[in-house]
Amino acid sequence: MGYQEAYEKLEKYGQLHVLQYYEELSEAEKAALVEQIENTDLDVLSLCQKREELNPRGTITPIDVMRLDEIARRKEAFTACGLEAIKAGKVGAVLLAGGMGTRLGSDEPKGVYNIGLTRDVYIFQRLVENLLDVVRQADTWIPLYIMTSDKNHEATTAFFKARNYFGYHPDYVTFFMQDMAPASDYQGKVYLEARNKMSTSPNGNGGWFLSMMKWGVADQIREAGVEWLNVFAVDNVLQRIADPCFVGAVISSGSAAGAKVVKKNAPDEKVGAMCLEDGRPSIVEYYEMTEELMKAEDAQGEPAYNFGVILNYLFRVKDLEEIVAKKLPLHIVEKKIPYLNEKGELVKPDQPNGYKFEQLVLDMIHELDSCLPYEVVRNYEFAPIKNKTGVDSVESAQALCRENHIPL
Repeated sequence: MGYQEAYEKLEKYGQLHVLQYYEELSEAEKAALVEQIENTDLDVLSLCQKREELNPRGTITPIDVMRLDEIARRKEAFTACGLEAIKAGKVGAVLLAGGMGTRLGSDEPKGVYNIGLTRDVYIFQRLVENLLDVVRQADTWIPLYIMTSDKNHEATTAFFKARNYFGYHPDYVTFFMQDMAPASDYQGKVYLEARNKMSTSPNGNGGWFLSMMKWGVADQIREAGVEWLNVFAVDNVLQRIADPCFVGAVISSGSAAGAKVVKKNAPDEKVGAMCLEDGRPSIVEYYEMTEELMKAEDAQGEPAYNFGVILNYLFRVKDLEEIVAKKLPLHIVEKKIPYLNEKGELVKPDQPNGYKFEQLVLDMIHELDSCLPYEVVRNYEFAPIKNKTGVDSVESAQALCRENHIPL
């Protein structure tokens, strides 16, 4: 794409302000901006005016959860089944690590944040160490695919290389970049984050497999014979990855997918709850939990929507290929977006000032006929790091690590 085509594309979407500094740019900066314009989906910006009409929910009903007592009874069989699949090379792990540590007060990738108290213990390190537990148990390497973003790709890959992948075999580690989506003000006008760059953000946790396809990683997965992918988020430092018992339970149940869940600590806890929506597996987000849903009870008189997802899922690869062939719903999320003001100065707002556009993994789950909600012990597998202090914070994760005898 040349300048004229870039101009025409921006004109079509009412975004010509993107070129306001064009004549001041170096040739390299001009080329980078034109390339970004070519590769950015600007169609999404028109959806700002229809935000309230998007993604209406269907009828929400309870879903059966595989509880801890059943898992304990069948643990030996499940684990044997899972280990068989892992040893056969049929299981891979996908780490979603496209975000930054902004809420932790860091300008670095979130995974490089150091939670150590007396020594260095990085978030990435904790996750790799957890996966290494299974590598030793199965006596085989598990392919690890790490999704970065254009904001943290170089820093993330350099970090792993400098620390020798925390003991993981580099031949089994593959990096790929997440697709980005434009970020706009409330009227759908895309922000600039630099004079030669539109403001963008990762396109949500539902865009990971499509990004794998675009990077050619999905072809690599098929060639390797990987049939199941355990996808997980970067911020939970206790989660078990490629957990043989979980893998075996999902395979044994005949389900198309599995979701690790924990018992909620309160009806309004900020986690999505597993449910059925119009008879298909789904997740109702915490901000969608009405008073009626929070008070609903199941046949045993227990809270009907009492199990929250921890963003640790097992998907069958052949189903993922079918899911991405469709177009997942788009979610418009209000966020704080850094932008250039009228003077061309970068502003980092304290309050939300616009929209980001995301695809969510919950919609991938809803595309499937079945998903096994698999309960895990909360204090053993759920230590999310969302904030620096308080709830779901560095402090709370450190306390849970100590509870699990993990040296910090």
